[in-house]
Amino acid sequence: MFYEAQIVESGILILPHPRLHLRNFVLLPICDIAKDLRHPVLNQTIEQLLESSPDEAHLERQSRWLRNPQQEYPLSNFNYITIEGNIGAGKTTLSTMIAEDFNAKLILERFKDNPFLPKFYEDQARYAFPLEMSFLADRYQQLLDDIGQYDLFKDFMIADYDSYKSLIFARVTLSEEEYALYKKLHQIMYKELVKPDLYIYLYQNTERLLANIKKRGRDYEQKISEDYLLKINQGYLNWIKNKAGDNVKIIDISELDFVKNREDYLNILRQFI
Repeated sequence: MFYEAQIVESGILILPHPRLHLRNFVLLPICDIAKDLRHPVLNQTIEQLLESSPDEAHLERQSRWLRNPQQEYPLSNFNYITIEGNIGAGKTTLSTMIAEDFNAKLILERFKDNPFLPKFYEDQARYAFPLEMSFLADRYQQLLDDIGQYDLFKDFMIADYDSYKSLIFARVTLSEEEYALYKKLHQIMYKELVKPDLYIYLYQNTERLLANIKKRGRDYEQKISEDYLLKINQGYLNWIKNKAGDNVKIIDISELDFVKNREDYLNILRQFI
């Protein structure tokens, strides 16, 4: 049965309509804000009409859509969550969405002002070491500042990168000698830094990564090769294998669109818990 809602002088009148489901598009939204409102003709409350209405198969899915995610997914049980992923995986977007929905302190990697990044994509052999060294220092300073400045008005922290990101990218871009020195410096700098108690790796296939990179339109990223992305992804997976016992989860989002499809977003959140 299909219905429409019309505002009449005495209240809300629900009439048959070929386009709208009564339960999903009329009763559920009204019940959330005025469940005791009475129908002017049937003399039943909105809550009573909801209980007796058809289309029950959609009740659970629709009510989950309407409820605040905080009620379903207790992410505030964590103190510090890291969202990681390859270039173009969507880690910044997802971190921002979660921070807004769950009242979390958002820590985003600052990379736009790095002078070596555009040069690196033009000539990797020449600029790899200064690029990775600059990232090593910048990430350390930012995490030290942001994690150390506790926000009493936020429920937890969420970041779109982890300190070990530096090692993963450096392993791909640097020579053996350079990487050995880099790793030693990394261990000295980061050994006292607080580690996340939930680590999420967003996996996307290379085709989707390249499409996302092209879509966001950063000029210096347009020459990133498929081979480079495959190496970065493998570096992450190798590192994750060695984190046995830690709270690490890999979520494949290759077929998901958590920005446009709320059910995909909620599906990702379910896998956090």
